[in-house]
Amino acid sequence: MRKIKASLLVIILAIAVLKIHPLAQPVGAKECNEGDPTLQQICLDLNEYNRRLQMLVAATQPLESELEKLDAQLKKIQAAITVANQKIGLLEKDIFDREVKMELQRELLTARIRSLYKRARQYSLLTLLLSSSVNDLLRELSYHQVIAREDREIILAVSREVVKLEQDKVKVEKAKESLAAAQKIADQQAEFLKREITKAKAYQVQLSQKIAELTAKQQALLAEKTGTFQTTVGEVPLADDPASRPDFDPGFSPAFAAFSFGAPHRKGMSQYGAWGRAKSGHSAEEILRAYYGGLEIKKDYSTSININVRGYGTVDIETYVKRVYEMPGSWTESDSAALKAQAVAARSYALAYTNNGTGSICATESCQVYKPANKGGAWDAAVDATRGWVLVASGQPFSAWYAASSGGFNYAYTGGGHTTPGGWDTKCGHQGCWTNDAYEKIAGSPWFYKSWYKTREGKTCGRSHPWLTQEEMADILNAIIVYRSGEEVEHILPVDYVSCFGKSGEPWSAEQMRQEAGRRGGAVTSVSGVEVSYGTDGQTSRLVFSTNRGSFAVSGEEFYEVFSLRAPGKISLKSRLFNIERK
Repeated sequence: MRKIKASLLVIILAIAVLKIHPLAQPVGAKECNEGDPTLQQICLDLNEYNRRLQMLVAATQPLESELEKLDAQLKKIQAAITVANQKIGLLEKDIFDREVKMELQRELLTARIRSLYKRARQYSLLTLLLSSSVNDLLRELSYHQVIAREDREIILAVSREVVKLEQDKVKVEKAKESLAAAQKIADQQAEFLKREITKAKAYQVQLSQKIAELTAKQQALLAEKTGTFQTTVGEVPLADDPASRPDFDPGFSPAFAAFSFGAPHRKGMSQYGAWGRAKSGHSAEEILRAYYGGLEIKKDYSTSININVRGYGTVDIETYVKRVYEMPGSWTESDSAALKAQAVAARSYALAYTNNGTGSICATESCQVYKPANKGGAWDAAVDATRGWVLVASGQPFSAWYAASSGGFNYAYTGGGHTTPGGWDTKCGHQGCWTNDAYEKIAGSPWFYKSWYKTREGKTCGRSHPWLTQEEMADILNAIIVYRSGEEVEHILPVDYVSCFGKSGEPWSAEQMRQEAGRRGGAVTSVSGVEVSYGTDGQTSRLVFSTNRGSFAVSGEEFYEVFSLRAPGKISLKSRLFNIERK
């Protein structure tokens, strides 16, 4: 019984603080630092719940996935209420049983009180009359004192039990009232979350429609700035300028810069990831299976198939692979395992692309970089060591995609009836050790975490770094406010769009954007900080900026789109997995 009551009190106290209204005040620090440890943890959990919910409500359209997580937490709270009600039911039954027993105790108590009273009045006279000697008198006195003491203890015990029973009945009634109130709040919260999830789903549809309805100029701008190119490391510098790194000092504060994890399509094999795996002792076959899954690696595929390269004529498949310039020949760790994996991927891709030589293939990064001369060195050795090795799905060569950098997460894709595994490209195999143990980071990839402000040709529109001032970041957030309204979004272009891109357009100035945002609920004029959250799907899920308006929350997808449309010059995001640095 005591265990039941103790558990019940903990639950009652827990539910008493579960004021889970969307804008509920957090539980005070004193309440969380004192009392039962279970209650302390519930207080802390509740404060975190309210903090997350308030940030979501602060956003114009919260994320459906985050709302569903909160809904799951709410269901746990409702389950706790149900359990508490069950315990109250047990306690009520116990109180009823005790009341039945108490009636018997009351009768016994009444009888004992009458008996005690009579003995108290008659005791002295009877004892003197009946005692034949002093010893008998003393013996009788002692006997009657013991009986009187026992009666008093019984009377006190029964009295205490009566008081305790009444107190328990009052507690039960109060607990029932608290649970009823908690249940009402929980029901209201469930209805609120249901509405928010419905709105979030509707907003996802609206967001897709808005993106589809962007002007041709904006679509072209997105295509140029968001990394829709096929990038490999074979023909680009392996190092980047210091301004693209997070340790660069822009010379002013606060300063903000957007850093992309990887570029661009993040499907298939990460070349830097393959090199990191080779450095970690993986064989070529282990690297291939890591990125392409359980495909058959057929090691005796025909080497007499000819490949037609547009603009360069026809060569046999093995010669073709020796002329693919997609990975540096200097990557020779662990017996050139990375180069061997690349050779197999390049051979498989060419055979799949040309349907075993019946078609042709381009000589650029859009297909595979090809030059009319053998690359030589370690690359030729890797091609020879894997001669005839081809990734096969359902008997046909598999289209083995690859790119320079995935940022530590690869998207799965399907080809020839086979789906690649995708997922976190880390030593632990999941998000837990990202970013420190991402294989690309082990390889020292300069593109693993980079801020982009130059085109492939090195154009910057006069900017020497990618860092934005507080005013420029506020302008991005004001553009998001306008974007959400769905009105006049054609003006969401870089302020220097005409001069930087050499095209006609009508971008709003920062002042115009601020005024338009002000008409739509309030402009952002200052930004002091930002918190970034990442999803398990390899994308940035949410950003919460600290502004003059308070917390300004935005989904990763929405920020990605608007940032790419409004960021000045050639500043851009190349991946949906990104971070915002603040100095």
